Amino acid sequence: MKADHEKVKSLLKTARGQIDGLLKMVDDDRYCMDVSHQLLAVQAILRKADREVVKAHLQNCVREAFAEGQEEEKINEILTLVEKLTK
Repeated sequence: MKADHEKVKSLLKTARGQIDGLLKMVDDDRYCMDVSHQLLAVQAILRKADREVVKAHLQNCVREAFAEGQEEEKINEILTLVEKLTK
């Protein structure tokens, strides 16, 4: 992985901490909308981490593949990702 490891790890650790908090909220029978808002916050952090990984992939792996004439495989990878994101 070519992404900034420390940045991605930090985001993932934050998400993990929020998930632990969410589990406690569920155990404590907290208000539904409070739980929902925290779920959205975790999803936002995970999306941010994913953007970092995809950005690095495009800037490094895809660029290298194009330079080596192997662009078709990388284009298909990105198209598959776009399909998953738009479901």
